[in-house]
Amino acid sequence: MTRAAPLIHLTRLPRAGQYALLLAGLFMYGLSLRLMLNAGVGVSPWDVFHVGVTRHLPVTVGMVSIGSGLLLLGYTALVLREKFGPGTLLNILLIGVVMDLLATVVPHPVQPAVQWVQFLLGVLLLGLATGAYVGAGLGAGPRDSLMLGLHRVYGWPVPRIRTVVEVVVLLAGVLLGGPAGWGTLAFALLVGHSVSVGLRLFGLGPEKPQRGLGARPS
Repeated sequence: MTRAAPLIHLTRLPRAGQYALLLAGLFMYGLSLRLMLNAGVGVSPWDVFHVGVTRHLPVTVGMVSIGSGLLLLGYTALVLREKFGPGTLLNILLIGVVMDLLATVVPHPVQPAVQWVQFLLGVLLLGLATGAYVGAGLGAGPRDSLMLGLHRVYGWPVPRIRTVVEVVVLLAGVLLGGPAGWGTLAFALLVGHSVSVGLRLFGLGPEKPQRGLGARPS
């Protein structure tokens, strides 16, 4: 079967095009997280944690996302000596800002069928957003930078690092009262496929180098 051509030829993008693609990807990412959060059936492990923190502090979920991203970036840069790019900082700031700005814009459905449609749309959009911001090649997100740094320093396999981090974050979020649900399980099962499709749409399949590496699973 013939493979579909990528949406954008990334190697031909000028610098301004890279930033435009990055910003579009980060906006879509923030929208995807808000779609899932407002659907009310469960969210990604990181957002279980982020929302859990808001149960105890007078902050928004976007503010917690930004704060946790900055803490992770500080650790990876100062302790693990992992390099980061401008896209890393924009990732931290813009996703949280978009999530908060869309809090009252994105619907809060009450019918279960509509809730799940909105949630699955969020998962699908997350994959497309990942392909866009990774394809821009301007730096990995803070959570991916952490995993890269731990892998480089300690030699631990990246999938194992990711699994351990996600489980720890999820448990912490549940203890804080975050909204874990069936959607959290659905996210874990579907997000890999969604991201794979998004990367391929931008010509970043397994045989291609992924310059921004991976998705923020949150």
